[in-house]
Amino acid sequence: MKKKTISEDRQCPYCGDKTEQTKQGFTSAGSQRYKCHKCGKKYTLNSKTKAYSEEIRNNAIKTYLAGVSARKVGKILGFSKANVLNWIKKNDENP
Repeated sequence: MKKKTISEDRQCPYCGDKTEQTKQGFTSAGSQRYKCHKCGKKYTLNSKTKAYSEEIRNNAIKTYLAGVSARKVGKILGFSKANVLNWIKKNDENP
């Protein structure tokens, strides 16, 4: 049986209840999941972002515009060519 605890830092973002918040495993990124037994919702308090920083995006775009292929940029910087092409497409839409 899971332990139900009262904690000031664990508050359900849906109903605001602080009692009966139990741990319910982890997300794929490794963040702790919780379940509120009052409303039945599951939530993550401190979720991790999977986004790349603006500096990395700008570096990839500059490298691509310098004449390096999207595939090569991805291999150099450690991500897929699809990311590079998506960032270039977004950059062209928002000059």
